[in-house]
Amino acid sequence: MPRSSTLSLIAIAGLLSGCADYLNRYDTVTLATGDTQKHNMLLQTADPFNPAARNNRIPTSGARTDTVMKRYLIPPPPTASQNVTINVGAGSGS
Repeated sequence: MPRSSTLSLIAIAGLLSGCADYLNRYDTVTLATGDTQKHNMLLQTADPFNPAARNNRIPTSGARTDTVMKRYLIPPPPTASQNVTINVGAGSGS
């Protein structure tokens, strides 16, 4: 290999190796970045739950819930099957 081509390959490799570290430290927003400030705030919150989550009095009808649960646990009997006729032409004998 001639000396000039060897030197040019070394120069190109040196220039490209300097780009690797530069590209790893960029300040642009990408899809891989997250909301770190919000994450850190939530980690350091003393009581992270919504106060409304402690409300265990859900307004509903007990009778309606009982009917739904019985219908779920004991499904209704299957309906009578209907006969389906498929017209199949008689085959030609030979």
